[in-house]
Amino acid sequence: MDMPKGDKLVLRGLKFHGYHGVKQEERKLGQKFLVDVDAWMDLRPAGESDCLSDTLSYTDIYRIVKEVMEGSPKNLLESVAQLIASTTLTKYPQVSAVRVQVGKPHVAVQGPVDYLGVEIIRYRDLGVQN
Repeated sequence: MDMPKGDKLVLRGLKFHGYHGVKQEERKLGQKFLVDVDAWMDLRPAGESDCLSDTLSYTDIYRIVKEVMEGSPKNLLESVAQLIASTTLTKYPQVSAVRVQVGKPHVAVQGPVDYLGVEIIRYRDLGVQN
């Protein structure tokens, strides 16, 4: 399925300390995570009215991300991303699709990296989940 088109709210470079991971030290010490979120919705009403009530506040989505990232530890980033996406779609019916990217900047690999992670896209009310 293609990337959704149209308007979206954009949250970039959200940083959290969390305890997600399979390894014992990840669960004990925690680590930094980077999160990006795109939430597709019609922003025209807000663009025309200039009223916050006609859109969704970035802070509403930020709060979901923070809750998940600083909440109960998950083994996999896939699970973390899924929870952010499904919570956003459940709580905010005006959001038609959501893209969540979760990265770990500090990973044990042989070489320099910015981060390693996952990216998922979830759509509202479509039989086929991407």
